[in-house]
Amino acid sequence: MSRSARLSLWNAAFVIARRDFTAIVFSKVFLLFLIGPLFFLAISAGGGMIGGMAASGINNPALGIAMSAQDNAAVKQANEALDPLVGMPDILLIEEASRDDPAALLDDEDRNLFAVLTGTLDNPLLTGPKEDVERWEGEIAMMVGAARGEAIPQAGIRTSITDGGIINRQTARDATARAGILVLFMLTMFLAGMILSNLVEEKGNTIIEILAAAIPMDAVFVGKLFAMLGVSLVGLTVWGTAAGAILYFGASALPPIPPPAVGWPMFFALFVTYFSMSYLLIGSVFITIGSMAPTVREVQTISLPATILNLGIFFLAMYALSKPGSPLEVAAAIFPLSSPYMMLARAAQDGVLWWHLAALAWQVLWVAIFVKVGATLFRRTVLKSGGAGRVRDTERKGLLAMLGLAKLGILSNRS
Repeated sequence: MSRSARLSLWNAAFVIARRDFTAIVFSKVFLLFLIGPLFFLAISAGGGMIGGMAASGINNPALGIAMSAQDNAAVKQANEALDPLVGMPDILLIEEASRDDPAALLDDEDRNLFAVLTGTLDNPLLTGPKEDVERWEGEIAMMVGAARGEAIPQAGIRTSITDGGIINRQTARDATARAGILVLFMLTMFLAGMILSNLVEEKGNTIIEILAAAIPMDAVFVGKLFAMLGVSLVGLTVWGTAAGAILYFGASALPPIPPPAVGWPMFFALFVTYFSMSYLLIGSVFITIGSMAPTVREVQTISLPATILNLGIFFLAMYALSKPGSPLEVAAAIFPLSSPYMMLARAAQDGVLWWHLAALAWQVLWVAIFVKVGATLFRRTVLKSGGAGRVRDTERKGLLAMLGLAKLGILSNRS
């Protein structure tokens, strides 16, 4: 058998990515890393569910029935008969002497009503906020039909929407967009920090020297970057599954969440995609910074400007969100570092999908640029900082190279 030869850049990068991914994901520290946020999420969800159940048990709003005494009695009887079958709202019979304008009855905090049914059984009028009217209109129509004595209750009900309950759809979507930007920023910054700690640790125990003697440093950069992206996606999957389970089982105790314009499935898919783009861009910057510092303390000092820059990008995206269609909003959607945030916000606000195809192509181009520039700087600086940069002995380098070949197994043998 002949001498070994180095792997190609992408094959070597794959070996590094597989090595880092396996070492991190199957470690006990990573398990604790995953469990930490889950405890916080579980405690928050548990407190919210308990508070929601307590609030629903104490202040369950009712439907006010403000008709004649005979009609009130008929509606009550129909409500009691239908409730075991279809689930009817709680009702509060309002005496004739206490009847007032429906809007005034809704504003009465002592009554705690979500809507008021007035008029007669032949010509009923349901007054209340839009979301409550739409939620209960079918059941109330069935109840009125049963109160009339119809075999198949199908009463037609006039509705009157009160101003206080109308939800501004655009405002609701803006709230979803801002929440998406915030979660994306927090996850990116939280998970990108792992790159720095991993790199500084390997520089401190001479692993970088072994890698440099065995494979191109560009491959080390690319492999580490995509390995940490894979690790981050594992964490995102675990935390997302836990959050989804909490939302599913605790939906009744949580306030309604405004749906994004593209729908929840597409929004989640775009969130993961834009998170990947943002992570690769920020991760390229962070790993390049990590190559310049020999210790954790110096990493924190050097990375501070990059962290402040990313914080500024976050505030830019949040501010541009309040200026739809403005040059600032367009510029924030084009600028590479803020583009993932703004396009995720657009997914919540607008259902146009071709924007995202163009934006992703643009972001992939900038990811390639950032990775290329970052890998070049990484190759030039990583062995010039810390203990690795002070090793000049040829014999030691040869020993490290042999150890690297044997330990990492990244040379291909030819027969």
